[in-house]
Amino acid sequence: MKGAGGTSGGIGTFFIGLVMMIGGFYLLLNAISVTSNFGFSRQLYRLSSMGGYSITSGMVMIPFIFGIGLVFYNSRSIIGWILTLGAITALVFGVISSIHFSFRSMTAFDLIVILVLAVGGIGLVLKSLKAVGD
Repeated sequence: MKGAGGTSGGIGTFFIGLVMMIGGFYLLLNAISVTSNFGFSRQLYRLSSMGGYSITSGMVMIPFIFGIGLVFYNSRSIIGWILTLGAITALVFGVISSIHFSFRSMTAFDLIVILVLAVGGIGLVLKSLKAVGD
């Protein structure tokens, strides 16, 4: 009978490493705080070449509204599709660029446990995929 990954490695080692890795990455992702300052009156893009002109996310909705109107009037309207998809793309990039990631406050012990579980689990999974005789 073959072990993990078709090698003669241990299946038990693979599952212990998998559980450790999943637990470590769960704790790591649980320790990250995600915030955003996205809003319809907030600055989305800034054009410094035009004298510091700011584009807000509310301004991006204007071409979106016209694009939706053109698409519903004539679904083959290239300009309507360009306006609609361009505005949606600008909004998605604006939301993504306004996201801030930060670690929550934790003790050194918590961080060490998280790193040992995550990296140790990866090591055990990789070890189990290696043949025993190697």
